[in-house]
Amino acid sequence: MKSTLVFFSFLLFFFFLVSSAYPGMKRQRHPCKNLVFYFHDIIYNGHNAANATSAIVSAPQWGNLTTFASPFRFGNIVVFDDPITLDNNFHSVPVGRAQGMYLYDTKNTYTAWLGFSFAFNSAQHNGTIHFIGVDPNLVKSRDISVVGGTGDFFMHRGIATLMTDSYEDSVYFRLHVNIKFYECW
Repeated sequence: MKSTLVFFSFLLFFFFLVSSAYPGMKRQRHPCKNLVFYFHDIIYNGHNAANATSAIVSAPQWGNLTTFASPFRFGNIVVFDDPITLDNNFHSVPVGRAQGMYLYDTKNTYTAWLGFSFAFNSAQHNGTIHFIGVDPNLVKSRDISVVGGTGDFFMHRGIATLMTDSYEDSVYFRLHVNIKFYECW
């Protein structure tokens, strides 16, 4: 009986030793899919209702809903429904829509918190990609999390690198979005 217990103890120890030496599937360190899009945002300023794709929906007490609050836009919440294109031309055929919100949450610099989705319904892509993260606007290249998706992007996760490609006062900006998926189903 004692020899059987020693044998099974040794077998169990050997199993754990081998299983820790060979952890199984290693995590993928290179992207399984890479996509690049441009996202165009035209903020409603009181005079451009026909062209606006986003609007300030909440402002601090000292602000208003047609111009950003000072200083650093702190307290503004913006919702958007922006076109997504494959190149940086605003007049290109959209391949989808960027829909969500951003809020300015820092009092001493231009930083926004983003929560949005890319919604696709085209011949190239069908489904959604969901993003969330902090966007320090003054940094040239910044990363936010890709937290999931649907359709062609079901359960995809990764990183989206944002770069401001164009900026016109407080009315228009264009983001270059480079999406790297590290988990693809």
